[in-house]
Amino acid sequence: MSRLLLVDDEEKIRLMLRKYAAFEGYEIVEAQDGMAAVQICKQEDFDAIIMDVMMPELDGFSACREIFKFKKIPVLMLSARGEEYDKIHGFELGIEDYVVKPFSPKEVMMRIGVLIRRNQKPAATEKTHDVLQYEGLHIDFTGRVVSADGVTLDLSPKEYELLFYLVRNKGIALTREKLITEVWGYDFFGDDRTLDTHIKLLRNSLGEYRKFIVTLRGLGYRFEA
Repeated sequence: MSRLLLVDDEEKIRLMLRKYAAFEGYEIVEAQDGMAAVQICKQEDFDAIIMDVMMPELDGFSACREIFKFKKIPVLMLSARGEEYDKIHGFELGIEDYVVKPFSPKEVMMRIGVLIRRNQKPAATEKTHDVLQYEGLHIDFTGRVVSADGVTLDLSPKEYELLFYLVRNKGIALTREKLITEVWGYDFFGDDRTLDTHIKLLRNSLGEYRKFIVTLRGLGYRFEA
């Protein structure tokens, strides 16, 4: 049974999501603020977190920043604000999904299911190290490490997946729909802006090697090196 941490200072929202989560078969632990969420995560493990942004004691962004220091747990963020800045800030922290209030609890549960499936670790198998290098950009698929000129890059989980897929398909024109389907999954509920935002973040992380990600106007992107 998958375990969820539900963090929101509004009891009505926690009650609503708890009912839907229980119906879907999840085990639920609740917290009323970010500070409590951090303490709970130090003591327990979860398959995913539903985190509100605006809360007393410690806001959702700050709580995630603290949690990510000692655990990597996929997070779906809830917010009453829908500005692009908030979403970019969340993606930069490593938050994987974002839902604006008011929302459909059924959709939230569907998104959580996607997060959990996407972050499940495959069974360990013996294989040789899979490494590619383009100029000073070093990509270790097996070790999940990317470095530029000898400096290890701190990429978000989605940046890794996006870069790895682009590199695996080097020289191939990839439409936005193809990238969303392959990197986010067939049951992704977002839009093209989510992809474009992550491409922007990935390019910023790559520095001068951003040149390898070519924009195909009106179509999508291609990794060209």
